Amino acid sequence: MNNLKFEDLPSAMEIVLDKLTKLEEELQAIKENFQPKHPEELLTREETAEFLKVSMTTLWQWSRKGILPSYGIGNRVYYKRSELENTLVKLESKNYG
Repeated sequence: MNNLKFEDLPSAMEIVLDKLTKLEEELQAIKENFQPKHPEELLTREETAEFLKVSMTTLWQWSRKGILPSYGIGNRVYYKRSELENTLVKLESKNYG
């Protein structure tokens, strides 16, 4: 670290203040462009079957075999849209890759 002399203090402070101003501007730009992560969208069995264009029986079989991960709350079953999309990508690349 450099030793500062008293007479160098004003120019050193000016440099520090300039850098601080630039950091504030960058932080403001980040805040303006910040896109919060959207909460995970849960689909019901009916919505999932419609999304995948399959029957409820096929959906049940895929869930039972572990092809599609499912989540339950009480007697209700839900599927995460992101996991469905990821599964479709995996199947597509597996069959056509």
